[in-house]
Amino acid sequence: MKFNDAIFGAVLLILGIAVLVHVPSFPQMAGQKVGPALFPGLIAAGLVVCALILIVNGVKHRATAPWINTGEWTRSRRHIGAFFVTIAAVIAYIVLADKLGFLIIGPLVLLALFIAYGVRLITAIVVAIVVAFVIHYAFYKLLRVPLPWGVLTPFAF
Repeated sequence: MKFNDAIFGAVLLILGIAVLVHVPSFPQMAGQKVGPALFPGLIAAGLVVCALILIVNGVKHRATAPWINTGEWTRSRRHIGAFFVTIAAVIAYIVLADKLGFLIIGPLVLLALFIAYGVRLITAIVVAIVVAFVIHYAFYKLLRVPLPWGVLTPFAF
């Protein structure tokens, strides 16, 4: 799916203006002209300039390209289904991670994604379990990121 540059330019313009409106509320540094608002303000101003360039180019090329050009995947039921499974998997993880724990919901989410994207069932099951344990080890043990244990709290190691 491809969007005309004017659409992205409009979104970036709104974002840049929102930052520029918010930046003056940052506190001033006593005795200095340079404060915490300087760099976000400069970046937002640059974002506004780039957004205006995108809008001008998008409007100029609008005659040769549509506002939104849907890709071939948008006509495929399997691809649309995989898209919605991805959204549902993220929502399911957010809702269920604290209740069930990462070691339960992680492999289930990965399994759903693998199946949606066409991985064979046996391969999907094995890889989902192994990858979930590798992710858990990497984040929980090596990086010390507290992953939710959920119903497995009595077995936490």
